[in-house]
Amino acid sequence: MTVPIDATLEAVVRRDRLVVVTALTTVIALSWAYLLSGAGMGMSAFEMTRVSQLGIARSMSEEGMAGMAGMAMMTRAVWTPGYAVLMFLMWWVMMVAMMLPGAAPVILLFATINRRQREAGHPYVATGIFAFGYLAAWAGFSLVAVVLQWGFERTGILSSMLVATNAIFGGLLLLAAGVYQLTPIKHSCLRHCRAPLSFLSTHWVRGARGALRMGLLQGAFCVGCCWLLMGLMFCGGVMNFYWISSLALFVLFEKTVPAGHWLAYATGVVLLIWGAGMLALNF
Repeated sequence: MTVPIDATLEAVVRRDRLVVVTALTTVIALSWAYLLSGAGMGMSAFEMTRVSQLGIARSMSEEGMAGMAGMAMMTRAVWTPGYAVLMFLMWWVMMVAMMLPGAAPVILLFATINRRQREAGHPYVATGIFAFGYLAAWAGFSLVAVVLQWGFERTGILSSMLVATNAIFGGLLLLAAGVYQLTPIKHSCLRHCRAPLSFLSTHWVRGARGALRMGLLQGAFCVGCCWLLMGLMFCGGVMNFYWISSLALFVLFEKTVPAGHWLAYATGVVLLIWGAGMLALNF
């Protein structure tokens, strides 16, 4: 009995999707594991979260010096080239953990279209090239975040525990994020993130360069959608696990639930109220 070509193709597409889902799940899980271990900072994410919530002075008085790793975190960081690379990896892996789940639909759709293109006689391109382009855009964001972190630490706005030390700075950051949530550019970028089929059909280019270009472009739209939300980690603590996981869930919902655009507007209003209240209490 001959198996229909369409049935064979569908079986291959399902296998490809399983491979891509497995790869994405593995990368996301490893990224979260790296963050939970402390991302090379000498303390686990939960320890850093506890210290950032209680404050460095209170943590030292109640818990003492918990080893040399804890001692190192209480002092001002020395920005050597190695430390800068460590901070870049921390930010980039954090972006992978937070943003890759929301990018899964467009990556899976790329894999499906790519397989059908191959069956039509066009060159096959590894899905990893598209995914790498997407993550490369977030690597660019991570580089900017490291430069900002260095500047904030030098001016004292950010503590050695990567937590904002100035409530006015935190309030202004919340206000900026709230305003951006309401802007047309935010929602234009969000539309591209929420409509993977429309994005791929509009920007499809064959070949490895085309896949890399599309990945970079999709990543650029996602950066444009979420960069100020990610910047809020300077307010709540760069390695605060609860802050990171809350932002990751929000970004996932914003990109995938039917009312994502309205969720963005509502969050913008909440951030404006939150920021204004923080400033009012500290002026």
